[in-house]
Amino acid sequence: MHETSDARDQAAGLRRSLARRPVKVIAVTGGKGGVGKTNVCANLGIALARRGQRVLLLDADLGLANLDVLLGLRASENLSHVIDGTRTLDEIVVTGPAQVAILPGASGLRRLLTMGPRQHAGLVNAFSELVRDVDVLLIDTAAGLGDSVLGFCQAAQRVIVVVCDEPPAITDAYALVKVLSREFGVRSFDLLANMTRSTGEGARLHQKLVRVADRFLDVQLNYAGAIPFDERLREAVRRQTAVTTVFPKCTASLAFARLAEHVAAWNPPEHPRGHIEFFMERLLGASRAGGKLQ
Repeated sequence: MHETSDARDQAAGLRRSLARRPVKVIAVTGGKGGVGKTNVCANLGIALARRGQRVLLLDADLGLANLDVLLGLRASENLSHVIDGTRTLDEIVVTGPAQVAILPGASGLRRLLTMGPRQHAGLVNAFSELVRDVDVLLIDTAAGLGDSVLGFCQAAQRVIVVVCDEPPAITDAYALVKVLSREFGVRSFDLLANMTRSTGEGARLHQKLVRVADRFLDVQLNYAGAIPFDERLREAVRRQTAVTTVFPKCTASLAFARLAEHVAAWNPPEHPRGHIEFFMERLLGASRAGGKLQ
């Protein structure tokens, strides 16, 4: 008896699913705009890929998506086409430096949290049918404290909070941690100091936030390290490329390599939520609870 085409497809899908390891899901956020989280997300992803990790970057800025633009890539289709059912995730993926896979976002995707049951199921299925295997999913969130930012951070396994040593950035980073801990039950964060000007500035900034958090919040603020201010990074942005690609030996690139080593060593959660489709299922459950994930 010959196997039908449908049966072969189902068997292949089952083998893929069984072979997959749980995906590390990491949200990169910052509270305030302008702290460099998109650059962090892109360069961390490339540095992880160079360590042999299979990386998928999700541009989750639902209003001002620009991850593909930062890397000089052309994305004619994006997540909105997946939500509309006209494209699969594999069809919209663009390949960046070091073979990093990128899911481009687009303006007008705020309907992500107000989708009906059919669109909800369709997007979850789209992630479950993603052909490529992934070790790490990095999510570049929007700035601020909008529902989408809070939803992505709550659904992720780890949250990297990017902060600069400026009063507005520090205040907004603390506000983000406060809301996620008190309203969403997130208890652990990884603080990354960006654009530091001196040795030890990152550690001092971390301790400053720890002192305040210890007084008012029940959270753990881990120190993820520091990315120094580097004119080479600005030059890379002007060239629409990643600093880790065009200037791999500059101080910023070496710091991203150290950060990737740190992130690669993170242990999976005690109760892993499984593959990417389970992350999406948890995230999109927010639409059933008025934007609040439980």
